[in-house]
Amino acid sequence: MRETVLPAVRSLPLFRSMADENFLVLTRGAYDQTFPPQIQLIDEGASADFLHIVVEGSIELFASWQGRETTLAVVRPLSTFILAACMQDAPYLMSARTLEKTRLILVPSSDVRTIFRTDCEFALATIAELSAGYRGMVRHAKGLKLRSARERLAAYLLRQAEDGGDRASFVLPMEKRVLASFLGMTPESLSRAMKSLQADGAVVDGQRVIITDRPALQALAQPSRLIDGPDEDVLIDQRTARSFEQGSQARGGAA
Repeated sequence: MRETVLPAVRSLPLFRSMADENFLVLTRGAYDQTFPPQIQLIDEGASADFLHIVVEGSIELFASWQGRETTLAVVRPLSTFILAACMQDAPYLMSARTLEKTRLILVPSSDVRTIFRTDCEFALATIAELSAGYRGMVRHAKGLKLRSARERLAAYLLRQAEDGGDRASFVLPMEKRVLASFLGMTPESLSRAMKSLQADGAVVDGQRVIITDRPALQALAQPSRLIDGPDEDVLIDQRTARSFEQGSQARGGAA
């Protein structure tokens, strides 16, 4: 792996607090590779051999069943996927493909599990990342089940605007086909919902979204911290960290 990407990887919350020597061990067997658009990287049901880190580009995580397909997430730099399968040494529950030219770092899953057992800070960061991923999936499921299609779209547009600093105009970060699948809609129903939102404060022109009446759009979406987030930063107190470290030392002594 090229040394130039190591500082960026090191800055991720998952790796930020771990010991330098353990980070070097973890990345020693890693390698980076660039893939063209629309390349399927992993298949659901396959063994989780690597932890993937997105350095450039974007990845669609999706699943298929009986000829049907749904988008579960879109991953952008800098972030990892699919950590849970790596930690459990279990088959992937999702497939992944590139949406554009994408650069990835692949870290052997066996190395991730080894460092988890020896580096307390990395273990705590792993737990935090898995917890955040679980809560994100629960939020997404709640939105799909509790909101109408128009409400889901309105809430999504508001989150995109807020992520960019309460922008009045922004470009959709994914193709409408992918967005429709992510929001549990057909492309046709997404198109109808976008047109209908003109009366509720949002105009969609191609990939460009213009928020014309934020209070009206909020009145439709009814944003909720328990569905839309975000979580406040959760810090693990020192007593929890000490208990975890003591437990790890006790297991090491027993071995």
